[in-house]
Amino acid sequence: MTAAGGILLAAMLGTTTATATATATATPAAPQRPAAAADCRPLAEASAQAQAVVNAACSQLGVPYSWAGGSIHGPTYGKDYPHGGPGSHDSQVKGFDCSHLVQYAAWQGAGIRLPEGSWNQAQWQGATARFDRGQGTAPLQPGDLVLWARDPGNLGTVHHIAVYLGGGKMVEARESGTRVMVSTVRLNAQYAGAIRITGGGGGPAPGTKRYVTWGTGVNLRAQPSTRSETKARLNGPTSVDVQCQKHAEPVEAEGHRNDAWSYLPAYGAWISNIFIDDPKAWLDVPVCDF
Repeated sequence: MTAAGGILLAAMLGTTTATATATATATPAAPQRPAAAADCRPLAEASAQAQAVVNAACSQLGVPYSWAGGSIHGPTYGKDYPHGGPGSHDSQVKGFDCSHLVQYAAWQGAGIRLPEGSWNQAQWQGATARFDRGQGTAPLQPGDLVLWARDPGNLGTVHHIAVYLGGGKMVEARESGTRVMVSTVRLNAQYAGAIRITGGGGGPAPGTKRYVTWGTGVNLRAQPSTRSETKARLNGPTSVDVQCQKHAEPVEAEGHRNDAWSYLPAYGAWISNIFIDDPKAWLDVPVCDF
């Protein structure tokens, strides 16, 4: 995405105070030394999609925790925790909080776009299976998301989330002053069960690569031109599967200009790359031959 797109996206999709506050209330515990990279991997049989989620999370092992930090693209600077303590300078720390590490792993590993905030992720309607606290870890598979809540019977109070590895282990961004680490799943009074996000056929369509859009009221065109017929309109950030791209009519935003357009076969329509949330203006997909 262009620099202008990045500026606009940051303004529109910034982490809310509520999200950051909820993340910061994870059950306190003594800092743990990060595990060796070899310890962070699927520890049981799992689908290729679930393994990819685990591998994406494990790729960030050792990255600092940063309150409200992280995005689907990687670590970012967080926010200063307003109640002091180790997180009081997290605006100077580039890393992840718990929900953004999970969001990163789901997107980078499987093209699954999870919502912001651990409590919203816990209630995500795209979950393919749910497990309550009474089941413990026995039915869980690598790639499942394990949850902790102030009231384990109310997923709206979930304040911490992590990626399950198997064998009672998980990878998590735990709290300020620590780094992304492998831990033993804490089956304590706040354990709220788990959800499965894989296995729903939600991966990119064959021959495409998944991206997410930004902005509201984004028009998808019959041809790569703003003067062409509008075939669909995206009301908010949306996962889209891109088949290919081409240079066509330039589109301008905030003084920046981009002439790249991408073809979305699911819509039979084109979108200006300005509205695709990616650091690159020219995406990692082939050039269209039509």
